[in-house]
Formats: sequence, structure tokens, C-alpha cells
Amino acid sequence: MRGVNLKRFYIDTLGCEKNEYDSQMLAASLLERGCTMTEDPYDADIIIVNTCGFIEDAKRESIEHIFSMAEVKGETGKKLVVTGCLSERYHADLVEEMPEVDIFFGVNEYDHMADVLIDDDYDAKDRISGNTASLEYRTRVLPEASHTGWLKIAEGCDNACAFCAIPAIRGKFRSKSIDDCVREATDMAEAGIKELILIAQDTSQYGFDLYGELALPMLLDRLCEIEGIEWIRLMYVYDNGITDELIETMKRQPKICNYIDIPIQHVSDNVLTAMRRRSTEKSIRETIKKLRAAIPDIHIRTTLLVGFPGETDEDIERLVNFVDEMKIDRLGAFAFSDEEGTESYLMDGKIDAETKEERRDAVMEHQMRVSEELNERKLGKVYEVIIDEIQDDGFAIARSRYDAPEIDCDVCFRPVRDHDIGDITMVRITDAYEYDLEGEEV
Repeated sequence: MRGVNLKRFYIDTLGCEKNEYDSQMLAASLLERGCTMTEDPYDADIIIVNTCGFIEDAKRESIEHIFSMAEVKGETGKKLVVTGCLSERYHADLVEEMPEVDIFFGVNEYDHMADVLIDDDYDAKDRISGNTASLEYRTRVLPEASHTGWLKIAEGCDNACAFCAIPAIRGKFRSKSIDDCVREATDMAEAGIKELILIAQDTSQYGFDLYGELALPMLLDRLCEIEGIEWIRLMYVYDNGITDELIETMKRQPKICNYIDIPIQHVSDNVLTAMRRRSTEKSIRETIKKLRAAIPDIHIRTTLLVGFPGETDEDIERLVNFVDEMKIDRLGAFAFSDEEGTESYLMDGKIDAETKEERRDAVMEHQMRVSEELNERKLGKVYEVIIDEIQDDGFAIARSRYDAPEIDCDVCFRPVRDHDIGDITMVRITDAYEYDLEGEEV
């Protein structure tokens, strides 16, 4: 290889856990080539910014981080590299407007990115990939002492929702093979991961492109066989892919948490149709009822999108009634972001920012009462929890099987035994709040 020079690198990752996953994969590739990772950008020869470009706030944050790292780069011989969704989505504009950046990569160039980065003679200023890269087994660099980790089982999306730019950024849906997923999860278990969180743009469609059928239940059965993995959590499972077989697998396998993330977005059929969603209010309600009938303690997480073009006061009233009636365990609401390149960008009936925020706040006010009511039902009950943090004052911050990291409820308690982060223990709930719990170890 021409001009190879082993270097120190720093990665600044923005956005969702999928970007974190990609950064971990890139870090492993660079380490395999003899490079050294540093936590200080001033100490790095290569500064990498892995950007998010999904909505306006994320784009703004990514641009600010790029300019911040450009200041760190200064006039030295450092190399500033930008990758991720923003780089894929706005490549031509960024090349024109950010001469400070040496290389722009797309989201599907991780196979060869490390080789380019260590080759001083490689001219990659205008490099950008298509979005059809295959998904295969990759080694990753996991955070030190990690006990929970993400397993990306598929990439891309075929749903074509009117508000979403992901298909244009990440490409068509494509699955990682079951064998590669199991191999990667085994690596994670050997590195100390106890909680495995399955992610994709649409987890429920896993395997159809490879096996001609929805293969998530088959994958779950294989993952449950891995020694060391104690919890398995499902994220981004669309309701039209929640089959009887999947529910039966969740019910049968004790390692699978009785928790599922279902991106609903809305329940008004008028809005769902305009969004190009495949769901209806009826299908959403039936899926939730089916899950609760089969797994009575199932905890459902969802996200709602309010303020979509054409949304009416009646649509919001229907949504609020749904929140009150269905009592979703974990729910977040977000205001619609108008994104160029999406179908909704050209739609009439745009709603002003103030109204969107008011509608989001109204939904969350109702959800706060629901969440407090559901948490109060846990008083006196004993739950298995995994410890995420041990504070200086001796208190432990943990989560139950019903809660994903960073987005759901914490359980705070004072341990009666010595514990390390990642330990699993039993806690009786003694106090309940809107979004968190307190308890005592039993």
C-alpha cells in the first residue's frame, strides 16, 4: 500500500446507536492495522466525526462538531475526516462549504475506510459510496467494562415513510446472516456483554431478503443459546412484523426481555395514510392487545410524531385518547421536522412550530400521568435489575428488564452487598415517580 503511516485516531460520534455501532467497527479496523486510539482529539493524527443527518437539530449539531474539530485540527498535519449520515446525505454541499475537511465518507464505506485513512498518498476528497453495501460479520471496539451492547442485525429500510430520509441515506433493507449475527454476539459475550440489544431500521423484517421469510424468531433462538448473554432486548419492531411466531418465541425464551419497541408514530388513520405508514389504528390496537394477552407483563415502548402536514386538532385528540386508553408503558413524542428530499417536504398543510410544540407537550403531559400510574403499580413488587452505575454516595443506578438504557426508567437503590457495574440483582420497589423508581435490594 502506498504511503502507509500508522497513526493515532480520535472518533467523535453523534446521533443514534447505529452510528455508535459504526464507529466501534471503524475503530476495530484501524486498530487491526496498527493504529492507536486516543480519547483526546489534540493527541490524534486523524480526527473522525461520525455525523447524524436525520433531522434539523441533529444536522446543526453535526455541523457545529465538524467546525469544532476543524479548530482542533488547526494548521497542524492532522487529518480531519467526516463520515455518517450527514456526509452521505449532503456530500456535494459539504465538500463545497467545508474545505477544512480532508475526506468525506458515506455510510457504506467502512470496508475500505481504514485503508484509506492510513494511506497518506490517497486522494479521497470527493469520495462517496452508493448505499448498497452488504452486511457481514465485523469486529468492534466496545467501551471498556461494557455490560450492555447493540447488535445491528440489518441495515437500510424499504418502508418509504413520507417523513423519513433514512432509505435515501442508508439504502434498501438488507440483513446480516444469522451465522454472522451469532458470531458477533458471541464476541460480545466474551467481552463481558450481558444485555444484547437488537437494532435495525426495521427489526421485524429481519431475514426476509436472505431466507424468504421473517427470520427474527430463528435468530432469537440462536442468540439465546450463547453463554454469557442473559438479557435480549428488541428495538424498532414494526407492528406488521409482530407475528404469532415471534410472540411465541418471546414467551418461550426466558432470556428475551418482556419488552418491545414498536415505532407507532400516530394512530389517526388520516395521518398514518399521509405518512405512508403500513399501520392503521385498528392494526396497532390489535397488535398491542395480542402482545398483552400472550405476555401479560409485556412493556411496550413507542415514539409518536406530532405536527405532520395536514394534522388536525381532531387527529391530536384521537392520539391523546389513545395515550390515555392504551396506557403505553414507555412513550416519547417528537415534533415533525420538515426534511428536504422527503415526500412530506412538498406537502401542503404545514403546521407552525409553536403549534407543533404545543401538541407534543400535550401528548407528553398525558403520558406523564400514565407513566406515574403504571410505576405506582410496581410498589412492593420485586424485579430483576442490571446495574449501570455505582455513584460516589454508594447508591446504584440500575434498570429492570422492562427498560432500555438511556431512554427508559432507572431504578435507584442502595446495595446491601458489594457489586460491580453489570451485576444483576433483585430489588423491591419502595417509591415511584413519573419516570423513575427507588427500591431496596433483597
